[in-house]
Amino acid sequence: MVMDIRRERSSRLAVVGLFLLVLGLFLDASNFVNANAVFKVKHKFGGRGRHLSLFREHDDRRHGRSLAVDIALGGDGSPTETALYYTKVGLGTPSEVYYVQVDTGSDILWVNGIGCTKCPKKSDLGIELRLYDPEASSTAKEVTCDQEFCNVVFGNALSGCKAGAGCPYAVTYGDGSSTSGHFVKDIIQLEKPSGNLKTTIMNGTVAFGYATNQSGQLGSSSDALDGIVGFGQSNSSMLSQLANSGKVKKIFAHCLDGSQGGGIFAIGQVVEPKLNYTPLIPNQPHYNVILKTIQVDETVIQLSSNLFGSTDRGAVIDSGTTLAYLPDEIYNPLIAEILDGQPNLKFINIEQPFTCFEYSKSVDDGFPAVKFTFQNSLYLAVYPHDYLFQVREDTWCFGWMSSGIQSKDGQNMMLLGDMVLADKLILYDLENQTIGWTEYNCSSPIKIKDEETGAIYDVGYHDLSSGDNVTAGWITLMVLTFSMFACFLQNLDLHWGR
Repeated sequence: MVMDIRRERSSRLAVVGLFLLVLGLFLDASNFVNANAVFKVKHKFGGRGRHLSLFREHDDRRHGRSLAVDIALGGDGSPTETALYYTKVGLGTPSEVYYVQVDTGSDILWVNGIGCTKCPKKSDLGIELRLYDPEASSTAKEVTCDQEFCNVVFGNALSGCKAGAGCPYAVTYGDGSSTSGHFVKDIIQLEKPSGNLKTTIMNGTVAFGYATNQSGQLGSSSDALDGIVGFGQSNSSMLSQLANSGKVKKIFAHCLDGSQGGGIFAIGQVVEPKLNYTPLIPNQPHYNVILKTIQVDETVIQLSSNLFGSTDRGAVIDSGTTLAYLPDEIYNPLIAEILDGQPNLKFINIEQPFTCFEYSKSVDDGFPAVKFTFQNSLYLAVYPHDYLFQVREDTWCFGWMSSGIQSKDGQNMMLLGDMVLADKLILYDLENQTIGWTEYNCSSPIKIKDEETGAIYDVGYHDLSSGDNVTAGWITLMVLTFSMFACFLQNLDLHWGR
């Protein structure tokens, strides 16, 4: 998802897109005081299933527009397949429901506006799309270019700004699709844990992008949503804005159910289950961790000391990517070692570039587990049922992909996506710059600490369905995909491609 920010010819505008749509989350402090929030989850494909082409298309399109790198991937770069998990939010007074994509790798909140040209009018996801109308909300206000929010978004005062003029945004994706408009400020509502498996509503005021123009595949009705909301670690992200206002801890967790497609997503400190942690690599825009070893059963795959270049950027933890993308130095020996115990497999050509074969027995009994170990001895176990997809009876395909992904300076990249992250509770602690996880049944509740009262509450599994309603006066944010969105990739360009 390579994102270029359009503003004159200034390269600074690359940062604009990153800050653009989320920085405006200035919430009402009276309603958010060291609070937590929970979100319902819906997987676009309804869980693992048999969607090889959809999985790959999703990743191709996503990488094609967000990774500012040289990518040897197929696909047409269409941005319509960006979400694996999506959520709905309520905006305005009275509140209206909007379905948006959620991403751990981006920092933007924007929704399609009433004046939008070529915005999708329907979605194949079975959800009702709508266009945001500031005239229909009694609490909507325009964000002007001379306000502090706009200055922060652009890094300084916007060139050519005239007092009272709107604060614009414009984002162009790698496939040529674009979205543009201006910022508005309005009421948003979140669910706060108030008891075991219970929530109450808390209101806030946020600035967000009001899209009035779309081009390219953003106007497609296939799997369309109303907008994007990011959960990246930039100071401009929604989470950072809430935390900087003293309203939440800068901590969030997700547990994605790989079979059912729902799960748990919550802001706040997880107290149960207990997790082990590894540090995030500093000065990176995304969730990068240092990879130490890879084992296939007891066999250790040798990794060169400069696998990720002179600066160890490690592996990117990205729940918005479907599969796992490995540099050839890892991919080739990994596949060879996995297949070593099955010399008589019959390989079949189902779909490029997937490696598929016939197998009628239990894959967990016939294939080895793969173990990634990171700094602080935190490991990630990937079992055969995680990395093998059953596409039809007695036919399986690998979810490991040879990435071909490199930064502009030629350094390898490694992305660990939803395939290996599902069925694990993963916590992002940005206050301590760590990330932790443990294997977990995502249909079971977790325990979150309420920072305001000190109480500990159960937060449980949710599955967002098209039948869910958001009543006037409150909104429910639910998890959507974590894709590394436009900002994710533009930021890769800025930080890795210099």
